[in-house]
Amino acid sequence: MATLTFSCGRQMHRRLTAGLLRCIVLLVAAFAVPAWGSEPATAQTVVLTIEGAVSPATADYAVRGMRRAAEQKAGLVVLQLDTPGGLDTSMRRIIKEILGSPVPVVVFVAPRGARAASAGTFILYASHVAAMAPATNLGAATPVPVGIMPGSEPGKAPEKREGDGGAKKKDGGAQDGDKDASTGKDAMTRKHMHDASAYIRGLAQLRGRNEQWAEQAVREAVSLSAEEALKLKVIDLVAEDVNGLLKQLHGRKVNVLGAERTLDTRDAVVEALEPDWRSRLLAVIADPGIALILMMLGIYGLLYEFLNPGFVLPGVVGAISLLLALFAFQLLPINYAGLALILLGVAFVVAEAFLPSFGVLGIGGVVALVIGSVILIDPEAAAGYAVPLPLVAALAATSATVVFLIVTLALKARKRPVVSGSEELVGAAGEVLEDFEKEGWVRVHGENWHGASGAPLRRGEKIRVTRIDGLRLSVEPDAGQQREGGKS
Repeated sequence: MATLTFSCGRQMHRRLTAGLLRCIVLLVAAFAVPAWGSEPATAQTVVLTIEGAVSPATADYAVRGMRRAAEQKAGLVVLQLDTPGGLDTSMRRIIKEILGSPVPVVVFVAPRGARAASAGTFILYASHVAAMAPATNLGAATPVPVGIMPGSEPGKAPEKREGDGGAKKKDGGAQDGDKDASTGKDAMTRKHMHDASAYIRGLAQLRGRNEQWAEQAVREAVSLSAEEALKLKVIDLVAEDVNGLLKQLHGRKVNVLGAERTLDTRDAVVEALEPDWRSRLLAVIADPGIALILMMLGIYGLLYEFLNPGFVLPGVVGAISLLLALFAFQLLPINYAGLALILLGVAFVVAEAFLPSFGVLGIGGVVALVIGSVILIDPEAAAGYAVPLPLVAALAATSATVVFLIVTLALKARKRPVVSGSEELVGAAGEVLEDFEKEGWVRVHGENWHGASGAPLRRGEKIRVTRIDGLRLSVEPDAGQQREGGKS
């Protein structure tokens, strides 16, 4: 009986062990399928929208969006683009993120009427798949530094080569650049153009796109419509909207970080990632005009607080504004010579209120403010990105008005009689406190002074101060009081 019980217990133990092992295997298999199997059919597609100039805020939004898509293991990122261009530094930051992204990035110029000009063309060429909506265009990628004069546009340079095409001679750029450098004409412009030309040519070679037209877009500022771009193999697809784009992308093979990947977008879940508060804040304060206004508010607010301690509000507003301005300048390509001129101009305008320069410091300050504002943004790193000229004019007019008011008040103050200090005592009326021949005590403005007179004076007689010698007053009888006394 004991043997039978022991045998049954051992069989029960084996069954329980086998059942437990089956459960463990099933659980491991269930969790291992997503890791070992192929990507699910319902891969996520993240849509990022860029509208307006490519700025530090735009780059921050695009870069963080692509990194978030990689963290979520999304299957695709669609960068919907509509831009006239923007900062070279921000453009290159976006391109670097696209080239290093583990998630395929599709740049889609949309909706109808949108464009991918200047910096947008570079971003389009860097994408794994380039697409455009009908009635859109791209191109005009010539770098145009701030302050370029009419007649010296870099796009006119290729016309001198008589049909050479610009892009057909790969080494022609260096030769032309040396020629321009030797003559000293537009050397800096040529430098930027050759650099941009080599950059977009490298992107075209990486993605297998039309590098000849890409170089022409930089050298000759040419543009293409969506249909023409498709014919010239500048882009890969023409789609009406994002849904139509995803249908055409299904099954397409792309090269991501050296590995070939097949896109599965048939049942993709589309997630539109909107800019958050940080991106919207950066978009506001990273504007050169807003940054300059914040800096001026900060400086003048702190100055007012230092001159009027305890007012509090100007100091608080000034400190916050100045910190935001410094953060914005850290994002922007600042020309420090321009920033120094602005600070010098503010110092001159403030000094005008304390030093008797009669407008010399103030006028110099206004000139320094204008020049500093114009050259504040570095043209080598910010093609077409500068402080708006109307803002510069308004700043100059405001500063000039302040200087004019200071000078006007100073001139009026010079015509007023002296009301304090030792100088005010000369000509002041007083009264003799005791009889004396040459020296004695007199009262002027309620104060007792040691007085000296060339004529004898009697107690109670009215006098007038003629000179101050240390703590002794030279006095004389008040002629006006004497005449009044004679008449009476």
